[in-house]
Amino acid sequence: MATATLSAADTEKISKLQSAVSGLNQISANEKAGFLNLVTRYLSGDAQQVEWSKIQTPTDEVVVPYDTLTSVSEDLAETKKLLDKLVVLKLNGGLGTTMGCTGPKSVIEVRNGLTFLDLIVIQIETLNKKYGCSVPLLLMNSFNTHDDTLKIVDKYAKSNIEIHTFNQSQYPRLAVDDFTPLPCKKDAGKDGWYPPGHGDVFPSLMNSGKLEALLSQGKEYVFVANSDNLGAVVDLKILNHLVNNKIEYCMEVTPKTLADVKGGTLISYERKVQLLEIAQVPDEHINEFKSIEKFKIFNTNNLWVNLNAIKRLVQADALKMEIIPNPKEVDGIKVLQLETAAGAAIRFFDRAIGINVPRSRFLPVKATSDLLLVQSDLYTLSDGFVTRNPARTNAANPTIELGPEFKKVANFLSRFKSIPSIIELDTLKVTGDVWFGSGITLKGKVTIAAKPGVKLEIPDGAVIADKEINGPEDI
Repeated sequence: MATATLSAADTEKISKLQSAVSGLNQISANEKAGFLNLVTRYLSGDAQQVEWSKIQTPTDEVVVPYDTLTSVSEDLAETKKLLDKLVVLKLNGGLGTTMGCTGPKSVIEVRNGLTFLDLIVIQIETLNKKYGCSVPLLLMNSFNTHDDTLKIVDKYAKSNIEIHTFNQSQYPRLAVDDFTPLPCKKDAGKDGWYPPGHGDVFPSLMNSGKLEALLSQGKEYVFVANSDNLGAVVDLKILNHLVNNKIEYCMEVTPKTLADVKGGTLISYERKVQLLEIAQVPDEHINEFKSIEKFKIFNTNNLWVNLNAIKRLVQADALKMEIIPNPKEVDGIKVLQLETAAGAAIRFFDRAIGINVPRSRFLPVKATSDLLLVQSDLYTLSDGFVTRNPARTNAANPTIELGPEFKKVANFLSRFKSIPSIIELDTLKVTGDVWFGSGITLKGKVTIAAKPGVKLEIPDGAVIADKEINGPEDI
């Protein structure tokens, strides 16, 4: 552990922390060491400061335009050989709490009664069947989602797909006042612990033994993506490019819109490609960072990484990603959790690139407004793949804002008899106690605002175009 730059006070903090952590029997020796390493780096001010003047816009060699990738051979045997090098890993540590659901977010029903996880399994099954390959699915769970996920995965036992689960690390939250692990101060149950962000995917893959097992099966690349990104499907052109060019790490980026101005971007910096997050940007440059003119792309968190390279870097303890301090409060106690992000690892790999992919590869479902999009006629579902309806001519999706009455999935579903047609919709803003009938069509710019205390029902079959509706008389 690098204690060289620690002050005497911080060195004492770490030694106290070390003895406190040694008594936490709920976690493994690897987790204890990983946690202490992270805290030590945090205290030593191991935060990389970006010199703004050194930032360069990456060239097409560094961020490769998707259109320039060569097509994959039509030969099924060749494609099978390519796919047999691949593993798909979904980040499955998140809960559906923000959408009012209990359990892992990946079991929220997205469309036709199918959950995120169902769609992922169907996609890989389709691939394995078509090419006679065996692409396995790995799910990285957190202690919050592990037990539920194991029960759910049982239902896929008869599928032609190997499913492996492993847990990311479990670290104790730190009480800010005296820098002790929260579980040592009080029994806060699960609230005393946290999963340290998806940057933990690399050591956890190694510590779980999964990395070694995959390498011994001849696997070479892992495709990592958030389980709630419906656009993150296996792409043969990308995989082919990585294999042919011996790329170790590839981040899919896509053009920014005004909705993505806070997303991390790729830059060239001191002859390396690296991720620049808004938290690293000096205050005087925030507006520049958010500008679509200078920083035109953002990170989708679809990542393709060489397994041997992960092994090399984890063994050398070389993945020292930027630390993201995340302050929280548990039962009135101020706590700190330190996290890292997988995208920030790009600068530690050799032959690392970005690929500027079509927006269709970024379709995250973070709120019920996103569910409205993917459940509508704007998308179709086939073989587990959610594809945009070509009948929509506008390249951008409609902007949808739903009031708090729609925040929870159950409430959202109860307020729509059926999902309206939105192929020609530009913007929709709904506030108040609004209920939708069936067969409704929304076009252009639509605002529906129920007056306080008044229930507003939109009747079956209504067609609403470029209108503001405050009561039944406006329909």
